[in-house]
Amino acid sequence: MKPTRIGVIGNFSGRNAGDAAILDGLMEDVHAVLPEALFDVPTINPGFVRRSYPGMPVKPRGMLPWNLSVKIFGWPILASILRSDLVLVTDAILFDRKLFNPLYNYLSTMALVLPWARRLGKPVVLYNVSLGPVSSRAGIACLRRVVDSARHIVVRDRESVEICDRAGIALPEILEGADCALNVRPTSGADLDRIFEQEDLAAPGQPFATVNINSYLDVFLKRAQQTGTPEFIGIMAEVLDRLIESHGIRIVFVETQPMDLDLANRVFAAVRRQDSIRMIDNRTYSHRDLAGVLSRAQLHIGMRTHSLILASAMHTPVIGIICTPKNRGYMRSIGQEKRMIEFDDFTANRLFDLCARSWAQRDLIRDELATIIPREQEKARRTASLLPPCLKPAGA
Repeated sequence: MKPTRIGVIGNFSGRNAGDAAILDGLMEDVHAVLPEALFDVPTINPGFVRRSYPGMPVKPRGMLPWNLSVKIFGWPILASILRSDLVLVTDAILFDRKLFNPLYNYLSTMALVLPWARRLGKPVVLYNVSLGPVSSRAGIACLRRVVDSARHIVVRDRESVEICDRAGIALPEILEGADCALNVRPTSGADLDRIFEQEDLAAPGQPFATVNINSYLDVFLKRAQQTGTPEFIGIMAEVLDRLIESHGIRIVFVETQPMDLDLANRVFAAVRRQDSIRMIDNRTYSHRDLAGVLSRAQLHIGMRTHSLILASAMHTPVIGIICTPKNRGYMRSIGQEKRMIEFDDFTANRLFDLCARSWAQRDLIRDELATIIPREQEKARRTASLLPPCLKPAGA
């Protein structure tokens, strides 16, 4: 049988464990309904994609200068669309910051190539995406072109609809999905035991909490001005020390993006109880490994959205530090608004109180998530059922 070629457009560089988990979950879900699918994935790191998904029929397509590409802008994205029977756009790549810089921004390129794909008769699906944010006139126009090119629009958060409403972008029919990373299978059993032993993360049965630091402190820095980063480091270190001393627990930093390591290491170094903290990151361990570690934690304090997603997918109670609207949207989607902290309220006492309450209620929260998360996983999974009808000839 001739394979169905599916172009998958997202940010799959290998640097972000969340993005790697999105591609993993997406391919698993789509393969279940289209077993003949061959995934064509434009990426600046073909080796990472080739190594990371053993057994999955995936063809990475290089987007490097010698491939005639400036990251997303160039021949590879055109070739991927030309060769594909169906084009999926996923993740949170449709925003207008640095709109015309293809080294950073995908939206302007998508506004050019997706209308072209539609004219070629290639069905385009916005697959469990976040739309926006957009604030510039050009950004709004680009997002409108992307939306108008899509056969189906499936969003993973309510904020996407609200952003389009504010921008005056009509969404003809929008479907509610969820993040593909929710369906990632974690490392478990003896393989996970080896990670705990090698990194001395926690002894069997020893209670521990995980924490994830995100270097995006824009909102906090606006409030705190020049003292923002030192103040943030001091608050985080104080709270972690208090948790260690008051609850007798261990803290494990789980970092999902190398760009965050500088700030994470500064927080790590500021904690007095160095005997009770450890760190792992995705330079050494896969997204599945990190999900496995999060699955054994009793509480996760997260700043990157996908650290919250991977932890809660394992039914681990989560506290969301809202440094980006995506965090707020995800916490709302899983009914955990009470366990968010905004930077307007970001003090050591408030964060510690939230952590202490959540620790005391961790069994109750885990039970809540055991009810909520399967629903969200099914929402992510069922998006794949839209695809087979897209492949039928018009009028069939």
